Formats: sequence, structure tokens, C-alpha cells
Amino acid sequence: MTAYTLLGGAGHPYRSATPGALGGHRGNRIYGRLDCRTALRAIARGGYVAHRVFFADETAAIAAGYRPCAVCLPEQYRSWKAGR
Repeated sequence: MTAYTLLGGAGHPYRSATPGALGGHRGNRIYGRLDCRTALRAIARGGYVAHRVFFADETAAIAAGYRPCAVCLPEQYRSWKAGR
């Protein structure tokens, strides 16, 4: 059985049998879709990977203090920005 490490709502890692639905960057505290073109570009350049985290869902990412990506989640980003 493959085990995945995800971040929970408190920002603490835990093991899961299910892969994360969203990815994030620990340094920038941003979360987004796994197919985000900006994240994939950064990964291709050799960056980002050491700071990559994964979340089961959007609720866990927000609870851990991460904000939505403006590129792959523009509607959620606009909502987040308006609520600041």
C-alpha cells in the first residue's frame, strides 16, 4: 500500500492512503490544482519541489493558513483577496 504525506488543517503532516487533491508551496503559503501551469513550470525549472506540500481538500489548505493560487483558482483567489 502506498502512503502519502498530506498537511492537515493545523498544518501538521499526516499519512494517508489517498493522494492529495491539491498541492501547495510551503514558503509562499499558496495552494492550487495539481495541474497548475505556474507550479508545473517552477517544478520543471528544478525549483518548488523541496517546498511542495499536499492537501486532501480546500478546507484543509485554508485551515492550514494557505491562500488560493491566482492562476489556477482565480475565483477562489478573488474571494480571498476581497475578504482580506
